[in-house]
Amino acid sequence: MQLDRTLIQFPLNRPGLLITLMVLMTVALGTLIIRVHVDTGPENMLAKEEFGRIFHDRTTEEFNLHDVVILGMVNEKNGDGVFNPNSLKKIYALSKFAATLVDPNNPLRKVIARDIIAPDNVDTVEQDGPGRVKFQWLMKKPPATRTEALKIRDNALANPLLKGTMVSRDGRALAIYLPLSQKGFAHQVAGQLKKKIAELGPGEDQFYISGLPVAEDTFGKEMFNQMAISTPLSMLVIFILMLVFFKKTQLILSPIIIAACTVISTMGLLIGTGNTLHITGSLIPIFIIPIAVVNSTHILSEFFDGYQKTRDRRKTIEQVMRHLSKPMLFTSLTSSAGFASLALTSIPTVRTFGLFVAFGIMLAWLLAVLFIPAHIMLIQEDSLRNFGVKEQPDQGSDRALINRHLRWIGRTTISSPWRIIGVNLVIMAIGVIGILRIQVNDNPVKWFHRSHEIRIADRVLNDRFGGTYEAYLILSSNAPEMTATEAARWLSDTLERVLKESPVVREKVQSELAEAMAENGSSAEELFQRLSLSWQKEIDNLAPEDNAGYDDWSLALDALDQVRNRKQIFKRPDLLNYIIGLQKYLTKQGDVGKSNSISNVVQKVHQELFEGDPGHFTIPATINGVAQTLISYQNSQKPDELRHLVTPDYTRANLWLQLKSGDNRDMKRVIDDVNRYLADIPPPIELQAEWAGPAYINMVWQDTMVTGMLKSFLPGLAVVFIMMAVLFRSPAWGLLAMIPLTLTIGIIYGVIGLIGKDYNMPLAVLSLLTLGPAVDFAIHFLQRSRATMARVGDWNKSMQRVFEEPARAIARNMVVISIGFTPLIFAPLIPYQTAGVFLAAIMLSSGLATLWTLPALLTVMQKWIFKKERTETASCRTVGRSSTIQNK
Repeated sequence: MQLDRTLIQFPLNRPGLLITLMVLMTVALGTLIIRVHVDTGPENMLAKEEFGRIFHDRTTEEFNLHDVVILGMVNEKNGDGVFNPNSLKKIYALSKFAATLVDPNNPLRKVIARDIIAPDNVDTVEQDGPGRVKFQWLMKKPPATRTEALKIRDNALANPLLKGTMVSRDGRALAIYLPLSQKGFAHQVAGQLKKKIAELGPGEDQFYISGLPVAEDTFGKEMFNQMAISTPLSMLVIFILMLVFFKKTQLILSPIIIAACTVISTMGLLIGTGNTLHITGSLIPIFIIPIAVVNSTHILSEFFDGYQKTRDRRKTIEQVMRHLSKPMLFTSLTSSAGFASLALTSIPTVRTFGLFVAFGIMLAWLLAVLFIPAHIMLIQEDSLRNFGVKEQPDQGSDRALINRHLRWIGRTTISSPWRIIGVNLVIMAIGVIGILRIQVNDNPVKWFHRSHEIRIADRVLNDRFGGTYEAYLILSSNAPEMTATEAARWLSDTLERVLKESPVVREKVQSELAEAMAENGSSAEELFQRLSLSWQKEIDNLAPEDNAGYDDWSLALDALDQVRNRKQIFKRPDLLNYIIGLQKYLTKQGDVGKSNSISNVVQKVHQELFEGDPGHFTIPATINGVAQTLISYQNSQKPDELRHLVTPDYTRANLWLQLKSGDNRDMKRVIDDVNRYLADIPPPIELQAEWAGPAYINMVWQDTMVTGMLKSFLPGLAVVFIMMAVLFRSPAWGLLAMIPLTLTIGIIYGVIGLIGKDYNMPLAVLSLLTLGPAVDFAIHFLQRSRATMARVGDWNKSMQRVFEEPARAIARNMVVISIGFTPLIFAPLIPYQTAGVFLAAIMLSSGLATLWTLPALLTVMQKWIFKKERTETASCRTVGRSSTIQNK
């Protein structure tokens, strides 16, 4: 199958018109890039119907939670750490400044001033006489003396909600938490804070800015800048390498122009069609450029090798396109289909990524087969006088390094095929071992280099405080409403237990309960109301000195309150104590550095109600006692803060966990720890545990993306095989074409597992690059081998020819792309560094697998794999001999 003659002749006959059309297309689509909207929020990359995303959004709204920017201050020089008048004056100024931050272009993007956690915006709880507490700002104004500063420190450390969260346990560091209305405002907030810190003069204080929103938003800004920097640098290196190979500046501009037009057009179409630029989208140019350059290099390489044979640019390019039309179309269709298969995944960003990479591949092919011939036709014939490789009668005398090595490889694959196959089998076995050791794990903060300020801040703040990665454990109960009979039975059993030592009171309350139930039509609420009034009267009628009677009847009333307020489960002392046990257990495991809950609030207020006695840092013994602490807390200056930890009806509670690491595996381990605790130590009532929060949603996103990519990659391989089997019209040749791809995957994935590198989202995306070069090399080699074998009929002679122009094109592509993307290795963003290494690894492994393994396999299989080609050759020779006899 050849390209339609019109497609070949049009650029040769009308090169100016074609180039004009290409420029107009590129400009039209490129102007759409200015509409770009970058979003690196992981929850926004999930499908809208994804449960994790839905529950996370619902939880943040229900508990009034927000993504936060964390500003940390550390002072190692002052003996009192940050708790000195000068440092606290700065933190006060920064807190007040942060409260005013708002995006001038979008007033909805701002810091939520009321919810800031800072010394000037949190309460200190102190006793105010027996049975009373008072609330006042921890730091209403900056302290003037060392004594005042140290009092602020002591009050902060005495508050379990602040210790380890706002103030470090050693008192040498402070952190203020700035909640954002929209996380996309984080990078801007960080920039404004840096300016303010510079204005104040850091002095002996050190400042650090961290938090997942900062990392994600900063990455979004820097990845776009990096794309704008690394892509031109890579193109420059590719240009220099091609200049070394082809030595004609005017000619080698064509691959650069094609790659640039393809990237600009694809990204313009992506953004112009209303798609948000996510992390995966920013990597699209890295996928398109190699494929665009590979196509162009194949054409230029063959043109370079063949021009001196004809010294006619038109005739030469026509011959080149006839040779390359089928393999180039095959490789483009196959690679494009492989990426397009990603559209079957349930992840929106992956679908978009796959479809636009597929579009870019086909556009790169179209521009290559049209623009390069047109560009060549616009070059003056005289300027090509010394261009290309001059024919050499003795091929073995060529001193070119690349030619000598390629010919040696060709001879070796024919003479020692089984040895090469054996080596490949050993490599694949090692690769399988490595693949089995791969572990999925990621952390957006680790997308920055270790020397990046975000990585440094992450290390310092997680070392000083409980943790900068937030997860929310939402506890609730699905217990149905009780009928009057069920309520009476439950109350009766409870009264038997709590009044075991008070038979007189026990008998009386049980009698009243039975009497109330005997009345027809009593609902549960009517039952509760009747017993409550009766038992309260019993207390009122007690003698002042009857303490025992008061205690007994109070226990009866508390049991009644438990069943009456059964839905308000987070007023129950037993459940609050259970949460404290869970918090201690999680802290002991090591991944959770700090946790806050409704239980901690109740403990602290209860302590202060007893004049700050440490022995009363406990949960009250009764529901009424818990209710009293909560009523007292309502007198604080920010009573709505309680909403972050429990719903107003006390039916759902949020256990706010601070993790010291944002790694997926650490978040998973915390989830496993919670599940284990709930199973080993059952709660007093059946609880439902659900998860939300930045650290958790990041884990969900990463798992969904990585596993989704893997699941999509496997069908992609199947599509590639089917496409190659159809295009080659042979399943056997389709399988052969899969060999370099399979070896490349085995080698790269194996190395990842063997060196212990985490398999993360960038790696999952970049692994799809194998669908490009590995497929391209294999198809070109096999197609040229079949065509040459059909003409020559002898395998050894065929390989000699294949290891000339076709092999040189593959080798040149290996070198150009492998070295061309080395600028990515020096990028400050780890995913781009990974892309540079991955591209080199893919090009080298797939190229070597094509040039070493495929000819070795073909040598072993030649007797039956080339049956059709041998038959065609024999028929041609018979026809040739018959024609000769007839002519004689």
